[in-house]
Amino acid sequence: MRVRLVLAAAALLTAAVAPLAHAGGADGHHTIDRPAGSHLRDGHLHDGRFTNGLLTDGRLRDGHFTNGLFVDAYGTVADDSTVTLSGSYRCLDDSAGPVFVGSTLVQGDRSTGIGGTRAVCDGHLHTWTNSSVVKDPAYVRGAARVEATLMQLSGTGLPLPRFLATEKTDVELR
Repeated sequence: MRVRLVLAAAALLTAAVAPLAHAGGADGHHTIDRPAGSHLRDGHLHDGRFTNGLLTDGRLRDGHFTNGLFVDAYGTVADDSTVTLSGSYRCLDDSAGPVFVGSTLVQGDRSTGIGGTRAVCDGHLHTWTNSSVVKDPAYVRGAARVEATLMQLSGTGLPLPRFLATEKTDVELR
């Protein structure tokens, strides 16, 4: 019974999200909250379920393309306290301004921005890697949470952020 409810909820969610993704959504924003242990392979999420509605070429089930962002299940903490996070993204159009992948690492009550990567918005799947030296206190190996954002800066004068996609996921720091 539980499996049927999950499948029905996934079908309803996909039916509700697909038209918004095609139209750019109310704010052009796509969020994925991915469970620990899931991973990206061939451009879509694998964790034993079809959770984000993306096919291997980045299309939603109804054939429309969308922006997307994924965080790898593992990050690293080097001996010099350098934290490295990585993942994949897809964005469609950067004509309104530059697009960046930003990431924030949360462990315990500590939260720190970990680098930023300029995105290439050509509709293809690309990888990103963000690194930063974080000391006093340093992050430790073990469970953590990553909040990643695919953000476009646009406008004349002072550029304003427009969020294209976000992901919040549990990771293991090694």
